[in-house]
Amino acid sequence: MADIMIHPRRRGAAFFSGLALLLATSAMMLPAVAYAQVQSGLVQRIVVTGNERIENSTIASYLPIQVGDMVDAARIDLALKTLFRTELFADVKIDLQDGDLNIRVVENPIINKVVFEGNSSVKDDKIRDELTIRPRGIFTRAKVQGDVQRIIELYRRSGRISATVTPKVVELPQKRVDLIFEINEGPKSGVLDINFLGNEQFSDGDLSDVVVTKESAWYKFLSSNDNYDPDRIEYDKEQLRKHYRNRGYYDFRVVSAVAELSPNRNGFAITYTLEEGVKYRFGKVTVETELKKLDGNVLEQLLPIRAGELYQDEKIEQATDALTFAAGAAGFAFVDVRPRYVPNRETRTVDLVFQVREGPRVYVDRIDIVGNNRTLDSVIRRELNVAEGDAYNRVLVDRSRNQIRALGFFKDVTIEETPGTAPDRTSLRVKVEEQPTGELSFSAGYSSVDQLILDLGVSERNFRGRGQNLRARVSVGSLRQQIDFSFTEPRFLGRDLRGGVDLYTYRYDFSQQTAFDTSSTGMNLRLGFPLTQNASMGLRYVLRSDDVKVDDSLCNAGTVSTTLCAQRGSNITSSIGYTVRLDRRNDPVKATRGFYVELSQDLAGIGGDVNYLRTEANGGWYYGFNKDFVFSATGSTGYIDGWRGDNVRINDRFYRGGNNFRGFETAGIGPRDTRAGRSDALGGKFYAIGTAELTVPTFLPEQYGIKAALFTDVGTLGLLDDADRQSSLGVLDPDIRDEMALRAAAGLSVFWRSPMGPIRFDFSQVLAKEDYDKTETFRFSTSTRF
Repeated sequence: MADIMIHPRRRGAAFFSGLALLLATSAMMLPAVAYAQVQSGLVQRIVVTGNERIENSTIASYLPIQVGDMVDAARIDLALKTLFRTELFADVKIDLQDGDLNIRVVENPIINKVVFEGNSSVKDDKIRDELTIRPRGIFTRAKVQGDVQRIIELYRRSGRISATVTPKVVELPQKRVDLIFEINEGPKSGVLDINFLGNEQFSDGDLSDVVVTKESAWYKFLSSNDNYDPDRIEYDKEQLRKHYRNRGYYDFRVVSAVAELSPNRNGFAITYTLEEGVKYRFGKVTVETELKKLDGNVLEQLLPIRAGELYQDEKIEQATDALTFAAGAAGFAFVDVRPRYVPNRETRTVDLVFQVREGPRVYVDRIDIVGNNRTLDSVIRRELNVAEGDAYNRVLVDRSRNQIRALGFFKDVTIEETPGTAPDRTSLRVKVEEQPTGELSFSAGYSSVDQLILDLGVSERNFRGRGQNLRARVSVGSLRQQIDFSFTEPRFLGRDLRGGVDLYTYRYDFSQQTAFDTSSTGMNLRLGFPLTQNASMGLRYVLRSDDVKVDDSLCNAGTVSTTLCAQRGSNITSSIGYTVRLDRRNDPVKATRGFYVELSQDLAGIGGDVNYLRTEANGGWYYGFNKDFVFSATGSTGYIDGWRGDNVRINDRFYRGGNNFRGFETAGIGPRDTRAGRSDALGGKFYAIGTAELTVPTFLPEQYGIKAALFTDVGTLGLLDDADRQSSLGVLDPDIRDEMALRAAAGLSVFWRSPMGPIRFDFSQVLAKEDYDKTETFRFSTSTRF
């Protein structure tokens, strides 16, 4: 235990004499010697002496004795202990003489300021957060010694196990002190070597990727996991256990984890001794339940485990959650699901018996929301599936967390349980960390022909903290000029309806890609609502005026596709549509498991003079091997066709490339008119695109915010109406290319969460294309949030 050193006031104050220093130390720092003279009698007066800062009346108010009370040794002892519990006094003596209750006190000093000296690797603020002592607080020896241990523990966690802390006190007038923690940080204890003994199924390199602790190296100067930390070693043992038991090794155990200090004391060598065992598979899996309304045979069908499958702890956790959710859906909010393991080492199988019992009844006492400085409480509460007074259900609490995260307003969301007002009550503390929801966006793309595309916009996804989405955008670029306004109310009419309106006018200049430009002015009305917990539906109505323009001189000269010239003119589109979505991902923002599918259709011809039926579908599947490697397979397809004898107009067709098909320019794939040295994109009635993506580690500190992913995009775009493929002579035009050929590209996408906003870089290599396609090898986009 560190000694507390007392120094007289610095800078001009005379030092105490040795005797005075000894008396001060005894009075302030040594354990207080309480004294209570054993007497009894009537208290006629209470006399307080020795107090300098605390009023007599304040001290008397703490006493369990009043004038006129009869006291004895027990009452005086109780008063003594009561005064000490206030932590205001270093010493207290109480005696009764001639009716006077004499109370002599020595006050604890007040802390004027807390100073740290000698710390360079750990900032003052980080140390201060660990302390219980604060300026203007009461100084006690116990508090100081406790904070010394906290500082040492903080340094130990940062890899400096030889750090020492010496507390010193500088006395000031009026019973005040400055507290100084002198810190000797010592050298950082690195990890020189990590060894594994007993591993036969996995190499040392494989297991090194599993543990968090890493070997020290000169280039890892920004890493904090290459130092020795006993707590991290314990965490690594659990990570090794999870790794093996999720791969069938039921008997696996870490025999020992030994850290040896090198002879020159510059680091540790850590050795994990493992006992792998053999692989097991699941044997018989049954469900036993004491609840009459739950059928064990039915519950068995809900389990994600089948006999003969490789043993995995993860699947047992999923099965436990599935049974808990099923019981909750059946009306049982209080269930206790416990798996019982029966290993059969001869057959190398593990039989499982899930016991479903009625658990202790716990209700939600209160729900506190913290961290939302801008977002209204009501916006968060309406996403909760539990309310105050409801039965506690962990599945509903987890689902509520995901729904709050799905809002996109918060960087992090946690729901903690705290003790309630009674044993059968629990309080929920919803802690959110807000993130910028406004966005000032700017994007730019460089194509293989050095074409620059710029885009600028402003949006706010949490308008006035009410969860409303407001967007006003002005976009000016070589490709698009656009003005639009959009507003979405997530709780339309106070119900679980998402209503919105869009007003817009825009012009797309495809003169470089396909020799025409189109302008549109219109409005959309939207209404969305949930169908089930994981499914939702949206309805919409669109009223839009479109105008397609092609330079008359180009048409007259025959240098532009006759197909394009035939599309000139204005039309009004009036359509209704719907979208149905099923989302079973484990996280709506950063999915590592699950899938989603979406289907949408729009029917034009409800008024107006354009008639078509457009159908689109997309979906994705996610599988995370670990936090660094997450594989996703996504796909989208669409088809549009006219009705009432109409052909599909050029501005209603599908165009792909750029952000939705990396490696190709905007409208870079699909049917194209290649006559007269031109290459005009005509769009297509059908498209299908699939993407396989694998996130990969960048080996950079997480605080840099840099992520990377390998990708492969594969797809096609094509199909034109017969009339659009014919020349002016009524025969198929050989210059109009529409092969519906497969295109493919692969590359690397880098995502950087920079101080000015997220930035994305795409580096692409085209693997398959047609000779008339337009390609690009690099594209970037960026946005600034507020």
